[in-house]
This record gives sequence, C-alpha cells and structure tokens, in this order.
Amino acid sequence: MDCRVVVEAAVPVYDVSTPDEAIKIAISKTGEMLNPDLNYVEINMGERTSPGGEELEPAFIVADEALVALELEMTVFNVEQEEHAARIARKEIGQRLTSIPLEILEVETLEDDDDDDESEQTNHDPEEETERPDEEADETDAEGEGDDDLLPDFDELIE
Repeated sequence: MDCRVVVEAAVPVYDVSTPDEAIKIAISKTGEMLNPDLNYVEINMGERTSPGGEELEPAFIVADEALVALELEMTVFNVEQEEHAARIARKEIGQRLTSIPLEILEVETLEDDDDDDESEQTNHDPEEETERPDEEADETDAEGEGDDDLLPDFDELIE
C-alpha cells in the first residue's frame, strides 16, 4: 500500500517585517534543508485558523521574528499501515529539519489497483523473456560453441 502523508512544520524565521517575506524565507530555508536528499517532498504554505474559525496568515510575526506554518507532503511506498507511513515520513523529514517541530496532519491511502494489474503483467512477461535467452545459452553450450568465441586463443595473445 502507498500513502500520501502531510506533515505540518513550524519554521522559525528571523529579521522579517511582513508575512509574505517570512513565508518566502521559510520555504527557501526548508527547501535547502531537505534538498538534495528529499527533493520529492512538496512544500506548501500551512493553514492556520483562530479559535473562532477565522482564517489567519501562515506566518506569526513578533519583534521581527516569525513562526511560519508549512505543510510538507510526501508519498511513502510499500507500507502495511497508515501509522507506519506516518512514522516513516516524520522520521525522514525530521532527520533533515533538526529542531523544527513536526506534526502529522493527514495520511491518505493511494489507490493502486491499476498499478497492481500492470505490474502483474509486467512481472509475467519478463520471466518468459529471461527464460528464452537461458535456453539459447544452454543450447550453444551443449554444442561446444558460445563462450569459446568470446575469448581469443592463447597463441593470438602472445603474437
């Protein structure tokens, strides 16, 4: 089973005056920490709401310092449970984003019914193709040809 995992990160940014500036710097800073090892992680602005349900900016600025909410999205392949996918995503991202708090927001199972059908067909056909060259190789070895043609004679090497 494959899962898409969304992790929320609280990224601190210093010496900023506007929320837009803080968001741009936070995205850039996070991208630098994740790349090149995790260049497949998508970085998006997070969503914040007040207790009354009012939408807020993803950046909270106080005294020229900001805390920016970002959503980091990645796909985890070949897991058995959603909890396992969440742990893998949190560990992989957390190793690169040291001292940045992370929280799992969402784990979504991806549909892969079509992929399974294609992979079964793909797995079946190459097996037949790999058997044929082995059979041909066995025939050439039985006839005494094949490997001898690959190596030159010892006398030719000396000359």
